[in-house]
Amino acid sequence: MRIVCVSDTHLTHDRVVVPDGDLLLVAGDTTRRGSREELAAVDDWLGTLRHPTKVLIAGNHDFGFQDDPAARSRIRNAVYLQDEELQVGGLRVWGSPWQPVFFDWAFNLPRGAALRAKWDLVPAGIDVLLTHGPPRGILDRTRFGEDVGDDDLLEMVRRIRPRLHVFGHIHESHGTLERDGTTFVNACVCSVRYEPVQPAIVVDLAPPS
Repeated sequence: MRIVCVSDTHLTHDRVVVPDGDLLLVAGDTTRRGSREELAAVDDWLGTLRHPTKVLIAGNHDFGFQDDPAARSRIRNAVYLQDEELQVGGLRVWGSPWQPVFFDWAFNLPRGAALRAKWDLVPAGIDVLLTHGPPRGILDRTRFGEDVGDDDLLEMVRRIRPRLHVFGHIHESHGTLERDGTTFVNACVCSVRYEPVQPAIVVDLAPPS
């Protein structure tokens, strides 16, 4: 299965080259503030893409999903996941928008018990994990040299051992990393200057045997 990964487009989607594939994963922050108009623009963009299955989660900029329970029903051209699972071509995909507190943005939770409770919802056997924020020490370094990922997310990843973990949030750590049987992808399209100069990342993943 060809999986195309993007994140943090911040309404620059009309300038983003999205390769064709079987599954599109969008790891949040598609908007600036998540207004109804912004979400409509994102949904229209998703409708132009030809991937048979498209999966979207929210990020810290996407207040609309946090503040308006009806917002997810307005996404008609992708499957919106919020602490939920979707099965695609034999792969089990889990999506979750949470990250450690970052100023006063959306989907923030304190480090420790509050975030751990969200990661405890993820069942064993998940093949593809889609979160907005990164785990600690994996493609999470800011331009100031700080590793800002979540420790409890890292522990969860070690527990369930997904084959693929896709996230964004930290624009300056775009890229891929292989560790302990998991492919990690920071799929941020925008740079720290919010310019869409970083490419979508494509991962080929064989279906479970």
